[in-house]
Amino acid sequence: MSSAERPTPPLRPETLAVHAASNRTPFGETSEALFLTQGFTYPDMETAEARFKDKTGGAGFIYSRFGNPTVAMFEERMAALEGAEAARATATGMAAVAAALMGPLKAGDHVVSSSILFGSCRFILAEILPKFGIATTFVDGGDPEAWRAAIRPETAALFLESPANPTTDLIDIAAMARLAREVGAILVVDNALGIPTVSNPLALGADVVTYSATKHIDGQGRCLGGIVLSSKAFIEERVQPWLRHTGPALSPFNAWVMLKSLETLSLRIGRQAENALALATAFENAPGIARVRYPGLPSSPDHDLCRRQMTCGGTVLAVELAGGKQAAFAFGKALRIIKISNNFGDAKSLVTHPATTTHERFTPQERASMGIGDGMLRISAGLEHREDLVADVLQALEAARG
Repeated sequence: MSSAERPTPPLRPETLAVHAASNRTPFGETSEALFLTQGFTYPDMETAEARFKDKTGGAGFIYSRFGNPTVAMFEERMAALEGAEAARATATGMAAVAAALMGPLKAGDHVVSSSILFGSCRFILAEILPKFGIATTFVDGGDPEAWRAAIRPETAALFLESPANPTTDLIDIAAMARLAREVGAILVVDNALGIPTVSNPLALGADVVTYSATKHIDGQGRCLGGIVLSSKAFIEERVQPWLRHTGPALSPFNAWVMLKSLETLSLRIGRQAENALALATAFENAPGIARVRYPGLPSSPDHDLCRRQMTCGGTVLAVELAGGKQAAFAFGKALRIIKISNNFGDAKSLVTHPATTTHERFTPQERASMGIGDGMLRISAGLEHREDLVADVLQALEAARG
């Protein structure tokens, strides 16, 4: 058998993140080309007519709000990495979540969602969708019977985050996918904390996955972006029309930056996950800590589920300081390396106080129902040396207790 006849083995994610969808120009550049253009020209009117009739983009590009060569490379590489048939990039992660929900849903539809969500995700479900006649019921994500009890005849979608932001709580994605199929709904998973190299919701049965590419995919605090991944039919029939006419297009420059970032994604995530586990372990054994939440910890109630549906515990942990808000603020003030920021997934370790930042718009009762106390801190582990990070949090804890 010749080399041309031998089957090509499937490529692993680390290789796909470097080589997939590298569409070269005739110049043969090693780095992907950056097409900073608003529009495209046509050799004749017949070509323009053909491109406008083709709603899938297969006939060629017509306007960068609809599609762009650099953005298309990012979409195709993410689809290869995720194992998705198709993907569409967006200007932000929240634009991706909005498109994944607003594209397929209509007035009269119903959504069942886990209650622990990023503040803006919950705002879309609780405040924006109802304006269009779409109701949402929030349930305890870890209780399968609560999901089933919330199902109605008009339920069209299930929505969840796993790990959840900011608590890092996990939900059994495969079980939710089975429930969605059983009731004829789609399962939409926001995988911002899950990361493509750590968790693959599509492989577990989810229908749609969204990412804030701003986070781990860029990973260095430079660009905003988002992406929706699903079947070819869902992307072309549900997502693309919404994006095409509402216009939250990803900048080609941002897409180019993210293409380069994908090349180091697995390396960065591996180091950051090791640091997150080291921090979680240090917190677990430190005085002044009421609770540590990190699915990679053997003591975590989600640890078995983490081992089934994730390659590691991820890069983000949550800790509850026994002294409440006062202790949390004192801890933040005493940090020397870890920076205070409401972002996560960055090369720099970051900490935020969800009750006064990402979830400040909720009442204390609503935050309590999500497991977000006044002493909770969300920590995103970066690429620093783990011993430096552990030393930083331990001295900050000592200062907070003083």
